[in-house]
Amino acid sequence: MVRHRVCSGGGRCEWFIGEPDARLRGAVRPYRGFRARAGVPQERLVVPSGRVSLLIGFGGELRVGGPGPGAARHTSVVSGLHSRARVLGHGGRLHGVELALAPWAAYRLLGGGSLADLGDVLTDPEDVLGGRCRVLGERLAEAPGWAERFALLDEALLAWTAAADPAHTVAPVVMEAWRLLHRAQGHLRIRELADRTGWSTRHLENRFREQIGITPKRLARVLRLRRAVGELTAGRGAAETAAVCGFYDQPHLSREFKDLTGLPPGRFLAAAGTADAAWITG
Repeated sequence: MVRHRVCSGGGRCEWFIGEPDARLRGAVRPYRGFRARAGVPQERLVVPSGRVSLLIGFGGELRVGGPGPGAARHTSVVSGLHSRARVLGHGGRLHGVELALAPWAAYRLLGGGSLADLGDVLTDPEDVLGGRCRVLGERLAEAPGWAERFALLDEALLAWTAAADPAHTVAPVVMEAWRLLHRAQGHLRIRELADRTGWSTRHLENRFREQIGITPKRLARVLRLRRAVGELTAGRGAAETAAVCGFYDQPHLSREFKDLTGLPPGRFLAAAGTADAAWITG
């Protein structure tokens, strides 16, 4: 599937969507290839998604932190779960592919450490994947088209999964807690979550953060925010959205929006609805 849009300021931006191999579904969301030929610098507000993102670039440079000399710059980047929006940008041309991994899948695929080390962090993928990510990036850049690139991603991810240390697998209790939070869309008290898993609150928080990347409480906030974005975008009023998404009241919803995205709900939705909106939802 190919999606086109006009880049902010003109130029052409394209998205190329591909389904991963059936053996990877659930662990990996649809692949998103992209090619931006805007001609002018672009920025996007990236809202927390509850997923680990691996972006492999093979043309252009990604800027983290807005314009200015202090911004970090990457060709490729891996991002653990984050609980606050961040600004990503580029100089007008960018080419690459993004993989969104369920954290339990990323814990096994990335291997060798705690996902807490990637929580609210962006870093070079070679720091966690070693040279295999660079080799994959080179093969993707040389491939003649997106069908071939998506096939290469299937091949690489299946091989990495097969080679992963079985001991580096998310604990069943942590996996169940992750499922329960998603099923409740974040509307679940952490004490109740701990009671339902049979672990103490502190033990659950420590193991969850190690294997998922952030605490259950912070993930619950992300999930509630994402549901609220969907409800408001669909036309539901703010007060009703607050009630169905587990916020105390409308002011609580507004505070959470401001804290997690930097914008109150009205401004966020107004920016998202414009033709040249410089944002994505994670």
